[in-house]
Amino acid sequence: MSIGEKIAAARKAKGWSQEELGCRTNVSTQAVSKWESGKSEPDKEHLVALSGLLGLPLAELLSDSPAPGWKLGSPYFNPERMYTYVKARAQAAGLAQTLAALPFMREKHEEKKQRRKGTDVPYYVHPLTLACHALAMNIVEDDVLAAALLHDVVEDTETAPEELPVGEKVREAVCLVSHNTYGGEEDKEKNKPLYYGNIAKNPLAALVKCMDRCNNLSTMAEGFKKPKMVKYVKQTEEYVLPLLDVVKEVPAWNNAAWLMRYQMMTMLEAFKRLL
Repeated sequence: MSIGEKIAAARKAKGWSQEELGCRTNVSTQAVSKWESGKSEPDKEHLVALSGLLGLPLAELLSDSPAPGWKLGSPYFNPERMYTYVKARAQAAGLAQTLAALPFMREKHEEKKQRRKGTDVPYYVHPLTLACHALAMNIVEDDVLAAALLHDVVEDTETAPEELPVGEKVREAVCLVSHNTYGGEEDKEKNKPLYYGNIAKNPLAALVKCMDRCNNLSTMAEGFKKPKMVKYVKQTEEYVLPLLDVVKEVPAWNNAAWLMRYQMMTMLEAFKRLL
C-alpha cells in the first residue's frame, strides 16, 4: 500500500474529507488529493503532522508493508452522557461542590472553545472522564470529584483560584496541579521537581494528578507526536508513578492506587515496545 493509499484509508476511517485534512495540515484540498492519488508525496514536515493526526506511526506510514486496515475509533466517551451521569451521582449523594463545579467547569472551558489536542472533541470531556474514573473506582467523595472536574480550569482558562465554587481543600489541590501557579510556560521544565514535590505533599492533589495522567496516556496517540510521547513516558515513570504511594496514604484509596498503577504501568510497557 502506498503512502497516499494509507493517508486516504486513515482519513476515511476518521470520517474526514480531503478538505478537512487539508485544513488540519495547512495545505490545500488539491495537495491532499495529489498525495492520495500518488501524484506527489508529503514533505517531512507534513509526514510528521499526518502521522500524529491520523494515528499512523511514521514508520508504518513510510513502510512498503500493508497497513493493518483497522478502523480508527475515538478514545473519548460522550461528554453529555458523562455530564448527566456525574450530575446524577452527585445529586444522589448530596455533593454540593461537585454540583457547583460541573457547570462552572464546562462554561469556562467552552468560553475558550477548547478542544482536546488534535481533535474536535470538547475539552471538558477530559475532566468529566476523571470524575467518571473516580466514581468507577468507588470514590464518591465531594472533594475528589470537584477537584477532578476543576483541575485544569485555573491553568487553562485564566480563572483565578478564588473564583472556584469550592472549599479551600479543593482549591488548594487545583492550585497544586496547575502549572501556571509555579511560573510561566518557559519555567515549566525547570519547575518540574518543585511541581511534583508539592503535589506529593497533598494526597488529594496526587490522586487527581494520577487520574489525569491515566487519561492522558490513554489518549496521547490521538494528539501527541512521537517525541512528546517518549518524553511523556519518561516523565510518568520518574514523577507520576511515585505519587501512587502518596495516594495509598488514604486507606479508602488503596484499591484505586492499585488500579491506576496497573493501568499506567501496562500502558507504559506497551508504549515503550511500540515507540
